[in-house]
Amino acid sequence: MIRSLLLVILFAFVSKTEHKETALTWIDLFNGKDLNDWKVKIKDHSLNDNFANTFRVVGGKLTVNYDGYANFDEQFGHIFYKEPFSSYLLVMEYRFTGDQASGGPGWALRNSGAMIHSQIPETMGLHQDFPISIEVQLLGGNGKDNRATANLCTPGTNVVLDGKFFTDHCVNSSSKTYHGDQWVSVDVLVIRDSVIKHIVEGDTVLVYEKPQIGGGVVSGFDPDVKKDGTPLISGYISLQSESHPVEFRKVSLFNLDPYADSPNKLSAILKKLRQR
Repeated sequence: MIRSLLLVILFAFVSKTEHKETALTWIDLFNGKDLNDWKVKIKDHSLNDNFANTFRVVGGKLTVNYDGYANFDEQFGHIFYKEPFSSYLLVMEYRFTGDQASGGPGWALRNSGAMIHSQIPETMGLHQDFPISIEVQLLGGNGKDNRATANLCTPGTNVVLDGKFFTDHCVNSSSKTYHGDQWVSVDVLVIRDSVIKHIVEGDTVLVYEKPQIGGGVVSGFDPDVKKDGTPLISGYISLQSESHPVEFRKVSLFNLDPYADSPNKLSAILKKLRQR
């Protein structure tokens, strides 16, 4: 079943998404007005304590801000959509703006991410830095060096990449570098634990499969939550605050779960999405 789904997806789907077709029903995770459908968890703060108004809506965009921080002090944050998903196409448009917060780590310059198949936000520890999840790492260029976006990072997880069990924390995609404050479109195709694809401006830049709990690079978690080897077939979606201001003007999702058990139905809906 997994192999057949993987073949269907690899050969039947190339995404360039604009969701204006009435025949396809999308969920706008971010409604452009408020954050009522989201939950905030920032390290060292309790659930839904949006410390220093980090996450806010400005001009119809979901923004991540640090103007209320005296020092970033490793207060990594995440804003979670209210419900989990299993199979879907996630569509985002983001850009980095301004200067990094004082005290932010060097690696976090123009660095954010979308966490998928994430643990339940209520299960995160008070001092936990990152949710156990798969990270679609979003990076902006520094003006001179090559710096791919839609990379893969694995906080408390592992995947199978190119047919091999992958235990490194991060791997770069094949995307180009996006310097400055330009908007970038990133899509993520997720079919349970069968396959995950990262797509930048319509081009597939990374493919992997079999996400599962394992590995390190997460601190402050409840050991009862981290059961190594557990397949990740569903979970929450969250956006990061890692010390550099970032804006999202679109965060939408097409739910593929009704089609995931049928290769024929899945192929047909992916074809429909491709033709849009």
